[in-house]
Amino acid sequence: MSEYQDIVKLWQSFNIQTVGDLEAYLDSFKVLFSYNSNKIENANTTFEDTYEVFERGQVSSYTGDVRTLTEIQNAKVAYQRLLRAFATRESMTEGLLLEFQRLITEGTYDERRVERGEKPGAYKQYHYVVGALETGAAPETVAEEVGWLLDELNGAEIKASDLLTAAAYFHAKFENIHPFADGNGRTGRMLMNYFLILNNHPPVTIFEQDRIVYYQALDAFHSSQDLKPLREFLEQQMIKTWEKTLKRYGR
Repeated sequence: MSEYQDIVKLWQSFNIQTVGDLEAYLDSFKVLFSYNSNKIENANTTFEDTYEVFERGQVSSYTGDVRTLTEIQNAKVAYQRLLRAFATRESMTEGLLLEFQRLITEGTYDERRVERGEKPGAYKQYHYVVGALETGAAPETVAEEVGWLLDELNGAEIKASDLLTAAAYFHAKFENIHPFADGNGRTGRMLMNYFLILNNHPPVTIFEQDRIVYYQALDAFHSSQDLKPLREFLEQQMIKTWEKTLKRYGR
């Protein structure tokens, strides 16, 4: 059995049923994930500030910019929303997707985007693209493409052994659509983890120091529909996320 399979087996042995159960096992993960997810997009994010916001609700001696602090607070609010969604086992719907994006980006859109009519919680109005391959759907097709993706995900009978592959596909396709004017990466990573948790699978932190490999794996899908690099990358990131927990439980 691989180390990844050991981690999945350990997670399932926790028999997580309630929000309290989930919170207990995500106690360290929530800060690690939120810090790295924000840091990928904003180099000014620090672990110390993220920890203080999550654990104390405030930061001491803060000298950074307001947007960075707002993004950290938003990450905390979005995480709390994930817990509430888990409590009622909410399905992956368009409404939940839009709400996560709004919570993650509230108060952070720059003046140029606001002037163009862009707003958190709504699909992009203009054709923003990302990466060397200039990936991104045209704004007039975004709603339809997101709908197809969610139908595909919710309509499939996914075996437990294929959950990480399904999560990789969802994340790659979501980033390929690039449905929002901002916050696509952070929203996509949050949604991917909610999908995993909802299906009794441990969530994953994508570490900011590994972001180049992450981008390359996404590009492989964008250029040739090759999902293997992202699936393998997520498995390695899963091990990196949970290996200390695995050792603590003697597995």
